[in-house]
Amino acid sequence: MPKPDITPGSPCWIDLMTSDTEKAKAFYTALFGWTYETGDQEKYGGYITASKDGRMVAGIMEKQADMGAMPDLWSTYLRTDDIAATTAAAAANGGQVLLEPMEVPEQGSMAMYADASGAAIGAWQFGEMKGYEIAAEAGAPAWHELLSKDYESAVAFYQKVFGWDTSVMSDTPEFRYVTLGAGDEAKAGIMDASRFLPEQVPSMWSVYFAVKDTDASVEQATALGATVMQPAEDTPFGRLATLADPTGAVFKVIQDLGQTN
Repeated sequence: MPKPDITPGSPCWIDLMTSDTEKAKAFYTALFGWTYETGDQEKYGGYITASKDGRMVAGIMEKQADMGAMPDLWSTYLRTDDIAATTAAAAANGGQVLLEPMEVPEQGSMAMYADASGAAIGAWQFGEMKGYEIAAEAGAPAWHELLSKDYESAVAFYQKVFGWDTSVMSDTPEFRYVTLGAGDEAKAGIMDASRFLPEQVPSMWSVYFAVKDTDASVEQATALGATVMQPAEDTPFGRLATLADPTGAVFKVIQDLGQTN
């Protein structure tokens, strides 16, 4: 497939904050076939870039000791062409700036916010690094979804801060969902999770990875030390399961049931 078309406001990168980079690398290599390149320690803090079939797909970084009880987690970054303006807009529209814009030498600039519903979301302004080079293929990110406990505020935040042109997929009390873009062109979604997320669980972004066979991937992942958070089930969008990797970072795997394996 061609390189993903990453327009401003769209998901452009994901990375894993983990307490054990070696364990994470071994797990995702076995599950997704990833290979790795570790950046210069002084220049890039030893940031690890994961590739699938020679194309960049994700990042991995070691969780710092001063992060305390913060769980290991996957993060999503949205593209911005003006990270300073995006940061100002985040603060002005109910968000919180968790990490001020920071230049990554030659690669681009990053920032991290809590959105208006409290979910962490990253921003990335392209330099030489222009996001992941593969998507919606086995072992690559296939979808990005915000589970929000303050749905209306979250939708307004992404419209105002990242310029999202949203499309309503459903607006019933049981299922409220909007997407960035419409139909087959949609690139991310926001779900009203106020009815089902436990009180102690905050609003959060989820990363879906494409797999050829969800059941086989779940079986393999558990053999590698993962935990099943939600068993495999058929949905209108594919066969879906939720897993936590060996150190607890949660992610989803999805199989396109319209494809033959």
